[in-house]
Amino acid sequence: MPTTKIDFKRELRELYAPGRTPVLVEVPEMAFLMIDGRGDPNTADSYREAIEALYAVSYTVKFAVKRGPAEIDFGVMPLEGLWWSEDPTVFSTGDKSAWNWTAMIMQPELVKADIVEEARHQAAAKKSLPALELLRYERFAEGPAAQVMYVGPYQDEGPTIAALHAFIAEHGGTLTGKHHEIYLGDPRRAAPEKLKTVIRQPLARA
Repeated sequence: MPTTKIDFKRELRELYAPGRTPVLVEVPEMAFLMIDGRGDPNTADSYREAIEALYAVSYTVKFAVKRGPAEIDFGVMPLEGLWWSEDPTVFSTGDKSAWNWTAMIMQPELVKADIVEEARHQAAAKKSLPALELLRYERFAEGPAAQVMYVGPYQDEGPTIAALHAFIAEHGGTLTGKHHEIYLGDPRRAAPEKLKTVIRQPLARA
């Protein structure tokens, strides 16, 4: 039986490919690999180690599913981040040292807990991954939110975030939940001005 290929970013384009004008979305419950931490992602070793562990397990899961009975080949989803602080204004001022974060990668519904656990063991056997013990597999639902595509350096997101918050207020909503970013570009390969990031903010409707 030939391998079936699925592009979940395309299947979920409403959530992973918005335009550069803010829009309202309803985000359903999905499953993620997650690791929590705190501090500036540009300097904190814990953030780098979290990303390394997330990708190691995600790719191990991908190949396990591809070799499985269904023979489904899907692309690993992009890195995402939930960010929060006691002072929400830090998201527009750029003070990342005060940020708490959850780094995470979405897992398709066909990925089950036993596959993740086996992938964790396999990843640990291949390489030392300090953050692996912090990794968890969890379902997460955001519900109503506003989001927009931002293109440019991460450090210049402030005005776009402020505009997204203003858009929510204009539509009668209030900020709730955690600031959410989805990183569609690879900063190791793409020029900073070309990096694409989905910026999402959960909201409560009046």
